Amino acid sequence: MKTVTPRTPSRRAALLLAPFLLSGCMVGPDYKRPTAIISPKFKELRPAAGWQYAAPALAAVPKGKWWAIYNDPLLNSLEDLVEINNQNVIQYEARYRNARATINAIRAQLYPTLSGSLSFDRNSQGRGSRNASSGVLVNYGTGESTTSYTASNTTETTYGMGPTASWDLDLWGAIRRQVQAQVTEAQATAADLANARLSYQAQLATAYFNLRYQDSLKDLLHRTVLFYERSLQITQNQYEAGVADPTAVLQARTQLEQTRAQEIQAGIARAQYEHAIAVLVGKAPADVAIPQGLLTQTIPAIPVSVPASLLQRRPDIAAAERRMEEYNANIGAAIAAFYPDVKLTASYSYSGDPVGALVQVANRIWSLGAAATETIFEGGARTAAVHEANANYDYYTATYRQTVLTALQNTEDQLSNLRILSDQASQQAIALEAANKSVTVSMNQYLAGTEIYTTVITSEITALSNAETSLAIQQSRMVDSVSLIEALGGGWDASSLPSKDSMQTDNPFLPSFIQKDKNQ
Repeated sequence: MKTVTPRTPSRRAALLLAPFLLSGCMVGPDYKRPTAIISPKFKELRPAAGWQYAAPALAAVPKGKWWAIYNDPLLNSLEDLVEINNQNVIQYEARYRNARATINAIRAQLYPTLSGSLSFDRNSQGRGSRNASSGVLVNYGTGESTTSYTASNTTETTYGMGPTASWDLDLWGAIRRQVQAQVTEAQATAADLANARLSYQAQLATAYFNLRYQDSLKDLLHRTVLFYERSLQITQNQYEAGVADPTAVLQARTQLEQTRAQEIQAGIARAQYEHAIAVLVGKAPADVAIPQGLLTQTIPAIPVSVPASLLQRRPDIAAAERRMEEYNANIGAAIAAFYPDVKLTASYSYSGDPVGALVQVANRIWSLGAAATETIFEGGARTAAVHEANANYDYYTATYRQTVLTALQNTEDQLSNLRILSDQASQQAIALEAANKSVTVSMNQYLAGTEIYTTVITSEITALSNAETSLAIQQSRMVDSVSLIEALGGGWDASSLPSKDSMQTDNPFLPSFIQKDKNQ
């Protein structure tokens, strides 16, 4: 007689798992970052214009709290509130946490699904049986005979319990490609969060300097009002002395009252900027009051590196680059649909009665199996899905390259703005000095009786206009310096993104090649 050695369940499982453990491939293209359209140097960064490339030690400056370079304690305290209280930033932070949670939801498909069951069935079946004692009954009226039956009922109780398990082997990497896509999407949302934080911090700094411009404008107008009051007093004295006509007095008073109206009007924009700052720091406008202050005259030095550094320093570029890998992984997931889906199933249970003697070898039922399913015809849906995935990847590749080009444009714009505004400020200072001298000369000529008061008014209006222009140029320089820092990434770096490894926890139940794939 031939002896047959029974195979244990563990041996059977090993045989079934062998193809999975030996292959474990992922179909589809591996990600390689496409090249970006970028220049070797900035066009507007010319040493002759006052710019120079930052030394390597300074290339990452400013970092973190970039606004500290303005040396404004109030601005520093307001900026610290943006990340904590700004509701838009909080929305982006919630999106990031959602993306991270989705990683685990998809990754769970790589694990076996284990479930347990506990059942109770009670069945009753009714049936009839011939009654031998009653014999045959004869109806003498009709001559028919009948046999007597007695009804009976059978009731059975069955108890069952045991676990069942199933495992999608993911031989072709469809699930792992989905995990890869979601991990890179989570990294992209982290970059979106950093970009939103930088954007609202820059908006706050811009609003703050615009508010300070309004304060400085109001201060300028107030000082002008005081000057015009003295001019009015001079013309009034001249009129009372009989050496000036009443028209000069009326002209001086008109000019004074118009300037007072302008001073009042400056409060409109200031109030709106203060309200905007309150919302940016996550507070109601009624809860924020910013004291008066003047616009700083110091433009901080902002180190600028080569254009290629933008690929690491701009969070919007990092987000676009991460989404390229995400949609590259989706191509592999779509291609995997062409291959058979292989699953393992196992169950182990007990079924019988009574419940007290349920766990016995005689009541044991177990099974172990594997199944492969393959779609034979689906009307071209899988092919269309691959084409769709390739088109999405091409779209995000173009988006990435366009984001880089826009970043280059933003940086070049701010570099040229600051360079040209610096030249304009120098020229405007000369014009303002000449206008102020003109006021002095025209007033002296008026007092000497050689000029009418209209000449004085014309000179004063010109001087005020030039002073306002100088102040507006300084405002533009401050705002553009903020925009340049934002264009350079605000000191952010792509190394700040959470790594793929940090978003996935090693699990001893996963095969080693799955652990390795998460780092790809």
